[in-house]
Amino acid sequence: MLHARQLMLGLWLAWVLYWVVSAFGARTTRRRESLASRLSHALPLAVGVTLIAWPQLHVRWLSLPLLPRSPLRFGGALALAAAGLAFTVWARVHLGRNWSGSVTLKEGHELILSGPYAWVRHPIYTGLLMALLGSAVACGELRAAIGLGVVAAAFVRKLRIEERFMRESFPQQYPRYCAQVPALIPFTKPPRSVPR
Repeated sequence: MLHARQLMLGLWLAWVLYWVVSAFGARTTRRRESLASRLSHALPLAVGVTLIAWPQLHVRWLSLPLLPRSPLRFGGALALAAAGLAFTVWARVHLGRNWSGSVTLKEGHELILSGPYAWVRHPIYTGLLMALLGSAVACGELRAAIGLGVVAAAFVRKLRIEERFMRESFPQQYPRYCAQVPALIPFTKPPRSVPR
C-alpha cells in the first residue's frame, strides 16, 4: 500500500513538473479575470484538493472509511489518476500557447477544437477530475468524497467564467461549439440551448 501511495505521489509530481515547465512560452495576456473572480474558484479548489490529498486529518468523522483497503482499489485508483493526468497533458499540448492557469484571453487567442477539445470543451478539468477521483479512491475516506465535490463545484464555477470570455471573443463560433460538444463529460449530449 505504501508503494501505491508513492506511485500516486510520483504521478502527481511528474505532472506538476510538466505543467510548470510547459507554462513557459505562453502568449502575452490581453485580458484577465479579476482577483475576486479568481479567488471564487481557486480557494474552493485548494480546500477540495487538501481534503483529498492531505495524508491525515485528525477529525474523526472526516476520516470515516468509505472503501475497503485492497490492492484492486489502489490499482484502479492509480489507473484513474494516470489516465486523467494523461488527458490533461493531451489537452495542454493541443491548447499550446493559449494556456493560462487563470481565466485569461491571450494576444491572438485561438479557439481550439482539435484533439480532446473535440470531445469536451474543458478537457483539462475533465482530466483533473478523473485524476482526483483516482486520488479520492486511493484515500477511501469521507473527506476525499467531500473534497471531490468541492473541486467539481470550483471547476464548474471557473468554466462558466471561461465560457463567458470565449463567447465574447468568438461570438459566432463558440455558441456553435457549445451546441455540439459537452462541457466536461465526453460522449454526453450537450444542452439544446446554449446558456448565456
